[in-house]
Amino acid sequence: MGDRVLITGGAGFIGSHLAERLLAEGRSVTIVDDFSTGSRANLGRVEGHPRLRVIEARVSQCASLADLAGEASLIYHLAAAVGVDLVVRSPIRTIETNIQETEAILAAAGRHGVPLLLTSTSEVYGKSQNEEFREEDDLLIGPPNLGRWSYACSKLMDEFLALAYMRERGLPVIIARVFNTVGPRQTGRYGMVLPRLIAAARAGQPLRLFGDGLQTRCFAYVDDTVEALIRLGGCPGAWGGVFNVGSTEETTIRDLALLVKELLKSRSELEFVPYDVAYAPGFEDMRRRRPSVDKLERLTGFRPSTPLVEIIRLTAGLTRIFAPRQCAGRSDVAEDRHAG
Repeated sequence: MGDRVLITGGAGFIGSHLAERLLAEGRSVTIVDDFSTGSRANLGRVEGHPRLRVIEARVSQCASLADLAGEASLIYHLAAAVGVDLVVRSPIRTIETNIQETEAILAAAGRHGVPLLLTSTSEVYGKSQNEEFREEDDLLIGPPNLGRWSYACSKLMDEFLALAYMRERGLPVIIARVFNTVGPRQTGRYGMVLPRLIAAARAGQPLRLFGDGLQTRCFAYVDDTVEALIRLGGCPGAWGGVFNVGSTEETTIRDLALLVKELLKSRSELEFVPYDVAYAPGFEDMRRRRPSVDKLERLTGFRPSTPLVEIIRLTAGLTRIFAPRQCAGRSDVAEDRHAG
């Protein structure tokens, strides 16, 4: 195996930023993506790069998947169904995509013993009432008659399967539970809130908020999320571990909309839309979603820290107002060679 990294879902929002970063570090990258939610446009900055190979295929239907895994020194499995809109309106596709693709890549990685980082989601914490979510917390998932929870359950099954591969077959795996991540190239097509708000504010359209707008989230900048994934992927001490990846700066969605409105100097008004109108009767949301990233920081010396106001400006393509962030690092962790 050389220094080649395999990324499933590498044409997606986070995957494309990850691919760019790895190529910039001098590594070779293979992407497997069916472009169902990702796009070739996301790879525009690295299109034609001599160390990039892009294979258009669904992971579970990629005939050369085992060979591609065998060529890799590390696998990032990002391919998954994304966005609340898709999850609610296409539950079969959501469940099958998440489980089948993970089964396929774990089997391929397991054949060659290639370390694999699986991106999971904060959704697995379900309806937890904890003030902040820790990796060892019990999980509280809603009832199966509400399709909204199918995504959380399918990603949780991905986690169980990955960790079973490690226990039973010795495959090195890492679970990264990614919280809300935003930045350039993210689309509002599947319900992502920040790009929707930015697009509406620019067009002078109402900023539509679901429910009362008082639900809170923590938004991490995509470069911070990529930094965390690279550090975890380069650290054997992370094998077998579950790690939250996200910001700890908490905001209500209402305040997020007001900040977008202010930064873009928009005259758009806020419009509150009941959940049963936006999605379906009985839709349940998580009122709060704040991660503890202490475990990530202890192992890697890094925690996402880009301020929300800067994240919005960068996502909207506005001028930077903060100095570029210097990544924290420790000389005694192997993955510090990846620090930016």
